[in-house]
Amino acid sequence: MDFLEFIKAVPVIGILRDIPRGCEGACVTTAAACGLKAIEVTMNTEGAESIIAALKQAAKPFDIKVGAGTVRHESDLKKALDAGAEFIVTPNTRNEIIRYSNTAGIPIIPGALTPTEVQKAFDLGATAVKVFPVNCVGGPEYIKALRGPFRDIPLMACGGVNPQNAGDYLKAGANLLSFGASIFAPALMQGGDWKEIEKRLMALLDSVKKAV
Repeated sequence: MDFLEFIKAVPVIGILRDIPRGCEGACVTTAAACGLKAIEVTMNTEGAESIIAALKQAAKPFDIKVGAGTVRHESDLKKALDAGAEFIVTPNTRNEIIRYSNTAGIPIIPGALTPTEVQKAFDLGATAVKVFPVNCVGGPEYIKALRGPFRDIPLMACGGVNPQNAGDYLKAGANLLSFGASIFAPALMQGGDWKEIEKRLMALLDSVKKAV
């Protein structure tokens, strides 16, 4: 099963930025309880490689995919793949990263913003294109505008996605959503408040289920 098919039922990726070491099990348990099927660790998180490896081990019984985000350079990509990342997400479009991911058979979701960038990323072999930061350029209305000419390109909305607007993004034409600090807030993770994270995550996924 390819990545887009795998994530279709729950088309959401959780972004873990600055997740502390040692809470990988709690994170996976929380994600599984809410039905989240994909999480990414940003490569500018301290100890990202070891966290990815630990999350993958914890996620095995729950069939949750663990990927790497904020992959900006080839060195980031190598570290992510060596750690076992199952998909790659970037904030920008770099030809080399997309091509290498394709060669390695790893799903790649590069960041793009303008129509030209969206088309370029897809032409280079993107699995889907991350429209980032979508909240700065119109939110759901921008996704709706892109969807007109780009009906064949899977789009992921990223930037400011939360329980209040998740459904609006999907109704506007987004195939995927990603979220980070609105739910996986570094302060909550560092404080071990996984109950609050679970509450927020459940609210977001409930709004997603109503929209799909």
